Amino acid sequence: MTYPVPSNEAERLGVLSKLDLLDTPPEQAFDDLCREAAQTFGAPTALITLLDAQRQWFKARVGFPACETTRGVSFCNYVVAEDAVLIVPDTRDDPRFAANPLVVGPPHIRFYAGAPLYYGQDIRLGALCIIDQKPRTASDIDIPTLKMLADRVAGEIWVRQALHAPDDRSA
Repeated sequence: MTYPVPSNEAERLGVLSKLDLLDTPPEQAFDDLCREAAQTFGAPTALITLLDAQRQWFKARVGFPACETTRGVSFCNYVVAEDAVLIVPDTRDDPRFAANPLVVGPPHIRFYAGAPLYYGQDIRLGALCIIDQKPRTASDIDIPTLKMLADRVAGEIWVRQALHAPDDRSA
């Protein structure tokens, strides 16, 4: 499948690599924010996704069995590339997603809403998204609340980075 790629993809992937977040164990702060997103929007599924060159990996997940998917099936590609909240009320009605294996087969995604996870002003690492197996209207999503939760996830990434950064004061 083809998908959009941000103009700063090489820089974005470099930052993601330096953060050393991919393939790390679960962390309470991210798990809590993921659960909060699912509860806030009454969604059976919420994900904190990070997009590397070939896959989308889930730092935290609620209601989704896999810990990653190929990047080619990722809805979050559009959030990262277009730098905007993406709401897809019914995936079967959207030509970008109607034939997606995650729509036509398990988990049968019908609704998607995602907000970018920013690292700095123009680096988007992934998305905080909510998913449902039934269509919803765009009015079901409070976009400012979704953005606020995504900003809190990004804040946790900053905190984690600060805590894990090497101490340059030794010498």
